Amino acid sequence: MKIDIIIAYVQRYEFGHERDFVPPITGIHLAAITPAEHDVRVFHQQIDKLDYETDADVIAISFFSGFAVAAYNLAVEFKKRGKLVVAGGPHVTYCQEEALTYFDAIVTGEAENVWPALLQDIEYGQLQPIYAGSPCDMTNLPTPRYDLLPNRFFIKKVIQATRGCPFSCSFCTVPSLNPGFRLRPVEDVVRDASYDQFPHWWQRKIVWFWDDNLTIKRPYIRQLLTEMVPLKKWWLTQASMDIAKDPELLDLMKASGCIGVFLGIESFGVESLADANKKQNKIANYKEAVKAIRKRGIAVMAGFIAGFDHDDEQSIINMADQLMEIGIDVPFLSIMTPFRGTPIYTKLEMEGRMLPERSWNFYNGYNVAFKPKKITQTQLLEAHRALWKKSFSPQYSFKRILRGAFTLRLGAFLMSFFMNSFYSLKRVRKNYPIDMSKRVDFIKLTQPLKTAERKVA
Repeated sequence: MKIDIIIAYVQRYEFGHERDFVPPITGIHLAAITPAEHDVRVFHQQIDKLDYETDADVIAISFFSGFAVAAYNLAVEFKKRGKLVVAGGPHVTYCQEEALTYFDAIVTGEAENVWPALLQDIEYGQLQPIYAGSPCDMTNLPTPRYDLLPNRFFIKKVIQATRGCPFSCSFCTVPSLNPGFRLRPVEDVVRDASYDQFPHWWQRKIVWFWDDNLTIKRPYIRQLLTEMVPLKKWWLTQASMDIAKDPELLDLMKASGCIGVFLGIESFGVESLADANKKQNKIANYKEAVKAIRKRGIAVMAGFIAGFDHDDEQSIINMADQLMEIGIDVPFLSIMTPFRGTPIYTKLEMEGRMLPERSWNFYNGYNVAFKPKKITQTQLLEAHRALWKKSFSPQYSFKRILRGAFTLRLGAFLMSFFMNSFYSLKRVRKNYPIDMSKRVDFIKLTQPLKTAERKVA
């Protein structure tokens, strides 16, 4: 069969965000675990022009909640043309009944153990509506299909060494979507990190670990990084702040080529950290932790969330100065989003604070999908936009770049320079995150076909 895998996307900035920095691993991993007898292609709606007249036999769409409207509209268009359409990802896992009104079948949870069976059932005319994936053991996973990525992605080598996270942040679906904490064999990870069939030197040089918390198992990460030293790569990952207390690990990260670490700091408020169930984060330690990491020339990226129950307008805006003070090189600023499958969704639903009239487009990290406790929806949105504008102002962006020029190693500085320039340029051009409440053209959702109009496998 011919299979088109599509990663759905909804525009999140006023003028778009079509040239992306790094692709998600989802599509090229799904392509890699597809049995060899099938022909597969991968498309990213964010940057690729989709062909509704494709000759593919199966359309497979992956998406999270913020892109559900786009995914559903794609399903409708492909079904009009008689295509069989299946889906997977976090959204369909937690919204199964809704998703089945648009798709012929869905994969819930992890796909490795059920994707080949789904394809076989299509060939035999025995397609089932739901394929419940179970946690895979992470052994014998193939190298992602990097050859299927378009050249427009700046970084292409995305790999995964671990899956899951031992923490239970209130806003995160990982504990239920990817339960437990599992490790790939080190030799498999090193094989993927060594892959070099890319046209540009930086695509061969940079490795982006698509892990939720790479450094949790210290013996494992020490073995992996030791074996990566001879590769002479630059790599980035996501980790917990506790790595700052492990100088030997930080030294090994430096020796193996680490240029950037993403930390989920989330907030500067004690009560807000409690709302996030981030008990492991200690505000008093932020500055020293960042300093310890940057001492090795490693850039610190960090996520901050606005909209916890104890946040007000001023505390949100103040984060712009606070993240500068502790030395963050690249901030990522989002609005608290209560995804299905998270403790915070359950809490807000019980308190009657969800906003059911708001479409899934409001679940993109830049809009408000619930009733805040201390401020209004409008005040939260405006405070976030003020935080975003101040943080990425030319003045603040230049300060971060200048600071990095004297303290970061080459790869880390180049990354910081690129990302700060990218977001500062958006700020200068007033290319702000979209306020979905003012963009009715983004809210329209095509109705699914009636049962009689659907293609039967």
